Amino acid sequence: MFVVTLLTNPAQPNLDPALVESLRNAWGGGDAQWLSPDEAAEFTLTTLPENQWDVWADLQKTGVDLVVQPFEGRRKKMLLADMDSTMIQQECIDELAEVAGVGARVKEITARAMNGELDFEGALTERVGLLKGLDESVIQQVLEERITLMPGGKALLTTMKANGGYAALVSGGFTAFTSSVAATLGFDENRANTLLVADGKLTGEAGRPILGKQAKVEALEQITDRLGIAEADVIAVGDGANDLGMLKRAGTGVALHAKPSVAVECDVRINHGDLTALLYVQGYARSEFVLS
Repeated sequence: MFVVTLLTNPAQPNLDPALVESLRNAWGGGDAQWLSPDEAAEFTLTTLPENQWDVWADLQKTGVDLVVQPFEGRRKKMLLADMDSTMIQQECIDELAEVAGVGARVKEITARAMNGELDFEGALTERVGLLKGLDESVIQQVLEERITLMPGGKALLTTMKANGGYAALVSGGFTAFTSSVAATLGFDENRANTLLVADGKLTGEAGRPILGKQAKVEALEQITDRLGIAEADVIAVGDGANDLGMLKRAGTGVALHAKPSVAVECDVRINHGDLTALLYVQGYARSEFVLS
């Protein structure tokens, strides 16, 4: 048994019931269930449709995301999340670089690294080097003035945790940011790189070893082993090339507003919904969301 989920941007919900019924009829699906009026609906299928990705591409033009997945086991016991451009709307190192006056150069390197064009560790080392001499206090300034949470993140965390889930934040960014974001959203643990500081200023170096693609996979292995759950019990979310390892290993790997080269590698691609999409694909209705 499979389940088809259609969803759209909660800020501008435009999911047409006629569209849902048309697709359900075309694919021979079961009765449509609305998870949220005008925003998210689902129906079951007995066989996978051959034209899934053609339909997906057509729906993208109308602002609708389409997910087709096995019905059984879709509600997960653990969330494994990237931070930059996933749980928050920015790339922390880019924001630090803007303050340091090297924003354009660092943003270029970040974009290429996240698209898989550059070695992650080398790209991180180069970008951190450009921050040498920046006052340590700028980190708190950036957190307070330049970092905003991705919509839907709080509902995702509180709902999954209220249903017995565990949440881990794993980032190729920095602990100075992940610790704050993790505390704000309610993550159970966080892992990231460390910006080295001496005499109140950034040294231009990151602590070793660098946490990159493989470290995220190791986090998946280690945390699931510690919790006594299977990797299939995990929903992972990210947007960059360094997330692909964990996205492919997790039971459900979600490419959220991801780089095209990353999205094409993933079966679950969310380009219009926010982080609450991860609840809808698990079968939660908006009436089941825990908001505080």
